[in-house]
Amino acid sequence: MNSSGWLQLTLYVGALALITKPMGLYLMQVLDPKGKTWLDPLLRPLERLSYSVMGVRAEQEQNWRQYTWAMLLFSLVSCVFTYAILRLQNYLPLNPQGLPALSPHLAFNTAVSFTTNTNWQSYGGESTMSYLSQMVALAIHNFASAATGIAIAAALVRGLSRHSTNLLGNFWVDLVRITYYLLLPICLVFCGRARVAGH
Repeated sequence: MNSSGWLQLTLYVGALALITKPMGLYLMQVLDPKGKTWLDPLLRPLERLSYSVMGVRAEQEQNWRQYTWAMLLFSLVSCVFTYAILRLQNYLPLNPQGLPALSPHLAFNTAVSFTTNTNWQSYGGESTMSYLSQMVALAIHNFASAATGIAIAAALVRGLSRHSTNLLGNFWVDLVRITYYLLLPICLVFCGRARVAGH
């Protein structure tokens, strides 16, 4: 590795070390439904509305079976939803190029890979996926699958650290809070920086 490579590696590791503690503390607040974050005044009403629409009782925790079934149900529904969009994209709007539907095996492979957050792509995006497929089917998984992975990690940590209860939190609460308080703010910061850099 040349000196430029070593400098980049050093800067990356240094930046990672600098954000580890503050990001960890913030994530701890996000994963505690009663925790306070600086985004509460803005996002708490949206969070409560989401629970109301979903029919979720935020204060009710789940044991490992309930948490696992909720995660599997969410993943299954989102995978089937994605598969359906990819198979029907030729009939759906936002397809100005008139792209055909994906083949069954490619649609299945793509839906599963995005649901499991592996995002393995066996196609040329712009020449295969309609705008709707990219925005609704795939981009949503960039949040949902990441939030699911973080939620499962949080449930594992709770399971290891709690000795007096078998409750692991609430999957739906974790999913909503991770998306609203962590992933969307990070996305907005980086999108804002990309727009500034582009001008």
